[in-house]
Amino acid sequence: MDNDLEVSRRNFIAAAVGAGLALSVLPGSLAAVDVPNLTKADLDKWMTQVSNAGRWGKDDQMGTVNLITAAKRKKAAALVREGVAISLAHDVIMEKTPDNGSPFIHTMNATGEKPDAFTTTDTYTTNYHGFSMTHMDALCHMFYDGHMYNDFPQTLVTSEGAAKLDITAFKNGIFTRGVLMDIPRLKNVPYLEPGDAIYPEDLDAWEKKAHIKVESGDMLFIRTGRWARRADKGPWAVGRNTAGLHASSVPWLKQHDIAVLASDAISDVVPSKMDKVYLPVHELVIAGMGTPIFDNCDLEELGEKSNTLHRWEFLVSSAPLRVPTGTGSPLNPTAIF
Repeated sequence: MDNDLEVSRRNFIAAAVGAGLALSVLPGSLAAVDVPNLTKADLDKWMTQVSNAGRWGKDDQMGTVNLITAAKRKKAAALVREGVAISLAHDVIMEKTPDNGSPFIHTMNATGEKPDAFTTTDTYTTNYHGFSMTHMDALCHMFYDGHMYNDFPQTLVTSEGAAKLDITAFKNGIFTRGVLMDIPRLKNVPYLEPGDAIYPEDLDAWEKKAHIKVESGDMLFIRTGRWARRADKGPWAVGRNTAGLHASSVPWLKQHDIAVLASDAISDVVPSKMDKVYLPVHELVIAGMGTPIFDNCDLEELGEKSNTLHRWEFLVSSAPLRVPTGTGSPLNPTAIF
């Protein structure tokens, strides 16, 4: 963990205790009281720390997916024992809800209602970037100070699409070891509440609890229990208030050299706890590290199966649509035990 942030948190706790405030502290993190908001200066510092610009050459467009080597794929394939496959996508939501401002539209073009019909066809219309559909963010999806990953200028993304870092960089798919971090199980709760932040200490605590280590080239899945909470309490405005990673966790991700970050919400905690920065984790991970993000995965069945098997690692396979100049793609990732 960053030393400045750790000192800040310790001082904050000491001051609160000295003032007679009651703190409810969960393992590895603060629960009832949080650290003071960070600033753009903290983001700038971490961006320098986690940047992978030039690591795989000045023209690289794959970022940390380069860490998924042939050897890594073969090792991941060896994780398949039971042959059980689990979808990591949530059903598309076709109604307008607080977490789905742009509903998926399914239009039937040809049906079986006419006697002479011989086929059916339909049209899908979707604005998949958002807070409900499972999708992959390409490396052109986020800007930071006028640039994208690997110092490509943001002006390369125009009304014609992305001239660099588009989704076709991953046309061969992602096939690697997946690791699930089930933070509600770490906290002994069914789901996190909106606004709950996940800190580096939580990631360390989960590794210890699950007896697993995140390794280079892994795809890391962070479960907040978003879909379990939605089923229990109904939809809410995820874009304004959701559990997720605190920005201070990103140096941890860089240290462990993950290839892809995924979660059941949008990875970032919202509000971000960083003044005037909406999605610092997205900025640091995509524009800094060059790491694609999978948003809105459904990790409920995966969490149950992992808990039953006492195995938090698995083969994960997924591939985006090959859309030249596209900024991302809807997905149906699969975990295989």
